[in-house]
Amino acid sequence: MGPARLPGPRGLGCFVLVLLLLLGGSGSPGTTPPPRAPWAEEQGAVPEGAPWGRVRYETVKKHLGALSKHYWQYLACKVWQEGCEEEEKQQGEREASPIPGWGFPLVGQDYLEILSAWYCSFGKCCETGDCRIINNITGLEAELNGQLHGQHLAKAVVLRAVQGFLQSPRPPKALVLSFHGWSGTGKNFVARMVATHLYRDGLRSDCVRVFVSLLHFPHHNYVDSYKAQLQRQISETLQRCRQALLIFDEAEKLHSNLLDAITPFMAQHTNKGQADQQRSIFLFLSNLGGNTINEVALDFWRAGRAREEIPLELLEQRLRLELQEAAENSYAHSQLLRENLIDFVVPFLPLEYQHVRLCARDAFLARGLPYTEATLDQVAQMMVFVPKEEKLFSAQGCKSVPQRINYFLP
Repeated sequence: MGPARLPGPRGLGCFVLVLLLLLGGSGSPGTTPPPRAPWAEEQGAVPEGAPWGRVRYETVKKHLGALSKHYWQYLACKVWQEGCEEEEKQQGEREASPIPGWGFPLVGQDYLEILSAWYCSFGKCCETGDCRIINNITGLEAELNGQLHGQHLAKAVVLRAVQGFLQSPRPPKALVLSFHGWSGTGKNFVARMVATHLYRDGLRSDCVRVFVSLLHFPHHNYVDSYKAQLQRQISETLQRCRQALLIFDEAEKLHSNLLDAITPFMAQHTNKGQADQQRSIFLFLSNLGGNTINEVALDFWRAGRAREEIPLELLEQRLRLELQEAAENSYAHSQLLRENLIDFVVPFLPLEYQHVRLCARDAFLARGLPYTEATLDQVAQMMVFVPKEEKLFSAQGCKSVPQRINYFLP
């Protein structure tokens, strides 16, 4: 005999479908299904002992077919995350309809959770217990090494922090990373990488939330309203996902009351069960401290030392001091620093000429376009470099490089 084979999704679905049909029928969750007329009344009397006729078979198939389609769509979405858009669309139509529609019986939902956990125990994508979460640290490391240029400190800190947090059996608090540096140095790029390699759907995952200060919280007059909305949205995400990623862009523009509103979600877990069941990662992206980082990088260059010699401790110390002293930024007035909730301050160094060339190369490759070394030089020479005397750092980093390569297309 050959080795035992695991049931495929469709074969397993047939078994589950029969099980769920036996468990529950149709109707709204928690409600008693309406009484149905006997088969004899629907199809006419059938003599006792007579075989099922063609008409009766077709009727049974029609009843089970309509119901099984709903069950299958719901099951495929919840267990394999397939066809969820169609299921959500039908769910919306059912909720909008004044007539009660199809829904899982409560006992069926209980068995679905058991089934999902059991099936995912065999699936590579479900090692986390949630098929939405992939935690591909190998992929994250490869993309950081291959696509993030000139950021040896950010690479090392992000990879070690995320990997250590995910491997910890019982992390005492959320992981909080604060990214700092000039625009275009890779802060948003790394945040996207983290989302892409921790979640199957990347930034589109329902376990990932992105907040942009000036977009989501533009008016300080409505801080109290924003505070309530923000707390509700974070709570819902944490309840929905055993591992959540929260990204705050332009964090220095967040009102201090909003930062204080989310500190309870980052603080020490209050009980053992919470630590066992919930993991969350907070990423704060800010241009604050960019000038401080650039000054250190420029000093190393003037001293004839490589930028790779810049130690994390030096930059992190200077950045924390700036965050505490800068009166105009929200960090200084929030509990984020006072309660030491930030685990790592991650510096993003200014990008030099060779780094811009690498960004241009990646942009051409991403679009499948040919390029030459001369073309890469031309793209880099279009950027503005500072300071005025040394012309060492790209003022925009790599931010506009993907758009600039359009100039060189035939």
